[in-house]
Parts: sequence; C-alpha cells; structure tokens
Amino acid sequence: MSVKEYTGVERINGPLLVVSGTKDIGFGEIVEVLDRNSEKRLGQVLIADMNFVLVQVFEGTKNLDSPATKVRFIGKSVQFAVGKGILGRIFDGLGRLRDNLPPYLAEDFLSVNGLPINPIKRQYPEDFIQTGISSIDGLNTLIRGQKLPIFSGAGLPSHRLAAQIATQSRLLGGEDFVVVFAAMGVKNDLAEFFVEKLSQTSGSSRSVFFLNLANEPAIERIITPRCALTAAEYLAYTLGMHVLVIMIDMTSYCEALRETAIAKEEVPSQKGYPGYLYSDLASLYERTGRIKGRSGSITQIAILTMPNDDISHPVPDLTGYITEGQIVLDRRLYGLGINPPINVLPSLSRLMKDGIGKDKTREDHVNLSSQLYAAYAKVHEIRALAAIIGEEDLSSLDRSYIEFGNRFEKEFIGQGFDVERKLEETLNLGWSILRILPRSELTRVTEEEIERYL
Repeated sequence: MSVKEYTGVERINGPLLVVSGTKDIGFGEIVEVLDRNSEKRLGQVLIADMNFVLVQVFEGTKNLDSPATKVRFIGKSVQFAVGKGILGRIFDGLGRLRDNLPPYLAEDFLSVNGLPINPIKRQYPEDFIQTGISSIDGLNTLIRGQKLPIFSGAGLPSHRLAAQIATQSRLLGGEDFVVVFAAMGVKNDLAEFFVEKLSQTSGSSRSVFFLNLANEPAIERIITPRCALTAAEYLAYTLGMHVLVIMIDMTSYCEALRETAIAKEEVPSQKGYPGYLYSDLASLYERTGRIKGRSGSITQIAILTMPNDDISHPVPDLTGYITEGQIVLDRRLYGLGINPPINVLPSLSRLMKDGIGKDKTREDHVNLSSQLYAAYAKVHEIRALAAIIGEEDLSSLDRSYIEFGNRFEKEFIGQGFDVERKLEETLNLGWSILRILPRSELTRVTEEEIERYL
C-alpha cells in the first residue's frame, strides 16, 4: 500500500488526534506523526471512518499543534521483526531494541495483532513444567500450554516470584525451553532487577525481554504484551521451542486500556473500564497453548495486582473466567516472613491432574497433593477454633494439626526466593511433614503409598 500524508489535524485530545478528510485508511495502521520540527512519533489508527480517522500517539501529543502537524499513514499494522537473534535481547514496549547492542538479522516481520488459537486445532495440555517452587509444583502444578495467572496485592513480592519462576522453570524432558518476559509500567529499579535476574540465571540464550517503564507513555503498554506474544508464537510454532510467557503487571495494562477508552469518550463499564475488557484480555490469554501438528508450545503466566486485595475487582475477576486457575499471594503469610507467600487454599490449577501422576511425574503425586490440601484446610478450621477457646484447650489431635500447619507454612511454602527444589524433593518434603499427623488421618493416600513413602 502507498504512503498517505495529511497536514493538519482537526482535534487533539490527550494521546489521541483526529484527522479529517482521509480516504482508504485501514484500522490498526501504523502512523507517523511529525511536529513542526519534523520530529517523528509513532501512532496507530483506532477508528477508521469514511471521512476521518482517530489516531493514538504512542509517545503522547505534547507540543503538537493542529495546523503544523503532519500525519503519515504507512499502510501496514504494527509489526515485530522476528528471527533467532531475538533470544537474549531487550526490547521496549513497541518491540524496538533498547539494549544498545547491534541489530539482529530479521527473518520475517509479523503483525503483533495475532489471533487466538482455533479451538479445533488445540492440543490438550498434559505435560508437567517444573518451576522449582514447592507450593506450585506440589499443589498447583503448571502444565505446558496452560494459562495460569498470579493474583498479587500492592506491596507483595510478585516481582520476586516472577523472577524466580522465569529463572527456575524447566521441562523434565530437557527440550528447548525459553522465557519471554514482558514488564509493563515498572519502575527503573524493578526493571534493573528483572534484567539482572534474567541475565545472571537464565542465560542470554533462553530469554527475550520486553520492557515498558512507568515513565514511558501508558499507551505503549497496550502493544507490549502483543509484541511479547508475537515473539513467543514465532519461537514456538516456527522454531519448535517450548515458551513460557510471563507478563507483569496486567493491571497496568488494563489501566492503559481504560485511559485510552476515556480519551475516546467511550461509555465506561464497571469501575470505568471499557465494556470490551473481557474480550480484550481474552485476545491475549487465548494466544496460549499447543497446536496439533506443531512441536512447540506457549505457556502463559500473567501477574496482576488486585486493587485493595479485592479478588472480585474486574481485572482478576475477568482473568479468572478466561484462564485455567490462579495462584494467590497472601498478605498474612508475607507478614510472617513466609516467602513466596502463596496461599494454596484459594489457589487452583484446573489442568493439574492431567499432567501429574503415573508415567508423568510420580505415582503418588495426585494423592499426596490432595492429602496435603485437605490437612492444611483442616488447620485453618482448628486455628479458628483455637482463637475462640484457646490453644491449650485443644485436643492432642488438634494440636498435631497446628504443628503440621506451622511446619507446612514454614518449610513447604516458605522455601525462599533463592531456593530451587526438584519435584522429587518437594514430594519427599510433603511426606516428611505428614509424619506429624496420626496415620489414621491420612485418608487421601493409599496404604501402599504410606508404606513406600512415609
């Protein structure tokens, strides 16, 4: 398509500008906006009508004046240059290199507006991914091709958990496994933390990093996860790799989406978010999975902050509808110094049982996880009772559950951010803590498993 250039804009509103008198402009086209000094900014077409277009400017519209502004329509959508050279590189929110290293050889240019996987072509996720974190591997297992978000709260160390998962995750079979990390709206010190962790532990050969800083235009955050998923799709479905996509913080992404919707004067929905928030999130989450006939796969962990720890907030609420479970961080555990502070009771991995057990991980994995969950749930009931009558009036059985709960939180959940546990170590630790309880209380495991592992 030919390049079309127009001089003068009809209206400027926040990050948006309206250009009238246009013809044959397509939705999603890339736009170059030039100010009176010919300095260029990138934008994208949000609305394309018969006689006007609405453009969002990624770098903002500061110092633009309507008569002198030039708008150049390129005739193509936002694209990301893919190739084997993207491994080990750091990109900005728009997919441009920001690591000050020489450019890589681009093998293709792909539109970042990819499509969800066709349900008919999906292959059911059934393979275990080891994160090295006991509360995930043992009780809320991550499966290759799964969408498993992490629900955090303000001040909780979700960034450290994200880095731990990125650096420790691996497939037991030893296949090619890479991490695509997208950070949206993060501060400079947090960005440096992520870069350091990924470069030191993961190695440059198995990570791709997309970084949008908090002081950069919020509009870029709408493109950042799409660039990351485009890179992941190339690595998975073209090069045949197994890719783990980690995106933090999806709440920042949704805030940018709300900001754009308000500037477009759209009718707001719950808490000011646009009414299409659900479908927009689904367009990202559903680009995850396995495709029949393709050797690669994409697994996604989206990390979000729940405002006021409210799990019914639109962002976590809609995310939970789309994804296959959630990992929930707990403020009480964090206050006790237990890290990572994962509350296993409200956490859930809906695909867990399809990827663990005999011929997949270890034959006792399913029953052991069920027994640990049931015992820990009973601990919470007994703690509530002890708060009323006092712990000294509890029965000996109840006190054994209290002891179990304390050890389970301190040793099993609270392994720390710098400790990596193999699955075998996680399962053996679970059996070791179960020894505190009388044998008659172990109703979720078989006698053969008790004899062999306890």
